[in-house]
Amino acid sequence: MRVKAIEARALQIPFKVAFSHASADRAATQTVWVTARGDQHIGYGEGCPREYVTGESLRTAGAFIAEFADDWCESIRDLESLRAWTQRHTLEIDHNPAAWAAVELALLDLIAKCEAKSVESLLGLPALAGRFLYTAVIGDAPLPQFAAQLAHYLKAGFRQFKIKLSGDATRDRAKVRALADAGVSGETVRADANNVWQSAAAAISALELLEFPFFAIEEPLKAGDYDGMARLASTLGTKIVLDESVLGANQLDNLGGDTRQWIVNLRVSKMGGMLRSLAMVSELRRRGFGLIIGAQVGETSILTRAALTVANAAKDILLAQEGAFGTHLLARDVVNPSLMFGAGGILDVSATAFDAAGWGVQVIVSSTDLAVLPIA
Repeated sequence: MRVKAIEARALQIPFKVAFSHASADRAATQTVWVTARGDQHIGYGEGCPREYVTGESLRTAGAFIAEFADDWCESIRDLESLRAWTQRHTLEIDHNPAAWAAVELALLDLIAKCEAKSVESLLGLPALAGRFLYTAVIGDAPLPQFAAQLAHYLKAGFRQFKIKLSGDATRDRAKVRALADAGVSGETVRADANNVWQSAAAAISALELLEFPFFAIEEPLKAGDYDGMARLASTLGTKIVLDESVLGANQLDNLGGDTRQWIVNLRVSKMGGMLRSLAMVSELRRRGFGLIIGAQVGETSILTRAALTVANAAKDILLAQEGAFGTHLLARDVVNPSLMFGAGGILDVSATAFDAAGWGVQVIVSSTDLAVLPIA
């Protein structure tokens, strides 16, 4: 196989509804869109750089891709050479995981198409099968909007929920009262604080005042405050979901105590692509940690498709799955039909025709959704 060109653009698709949490407000995608062109096929990939997660931006992603595009075209011919490049450039990928994820996903798609295989077959993984259950995620919206979204999800049959906490006691108490009034059990709810509290004592005090027994709290303190989060978990008898605090397997060494109190939120874009995500799954399994397959707000169906591969390989340790919003959130998607959850939060892959090699989806990107990717 020959890679003739690696091309990157900014993908800009508006949301149907703005989405807010403690770290950002978002009304459109912030996405790196990559095409890898071969002699006869084109591979597609996507990454979502986030300053508050990995320190990346569209500008840094553009600079990274511009620096290495010629190298990728010259040195990557198949899965083996892709793995080799990944291993040789660990540090560069550590600093540009979302940008590399977009490139790697495009190359995997291209390589699999050239070999007339699905990505799963290319990687020696089981074929996608069965139903995948997604969590209802409700942003940090004012109470009327929060209540309306909750009612919509309950009517649609969702049974797992994730809410965004703001750190504002009045606002957050109103949310948990809405949950309780709707008969939603704390065992089915995760709360994402997006690093809002400065100390374990402040977080414990605020969460105790809510008087709601969340199943788990995601990133309550500044990223990397493992001791503080362990103290919070012990005091409140809850679990801790680590997102910004675990960007690579080396950080798992910081997690002491009972492994059952820690859950890692694995997002393909955050981890630096498929190969590193699958390696993380193996490491989490070996160490006895639980796993959530997460998603960046505004992912299109390409990252949803990639995340399905990882979730399918991690079913034995998978506690929950997020994403697959498709055109529930996006004004339009890049895949037809859009890969998104249906009633009850279920995406049934047996009802989806992955009838082609690579990702097995039909990509339809409008030129009006693409913009020049800035270079730092």
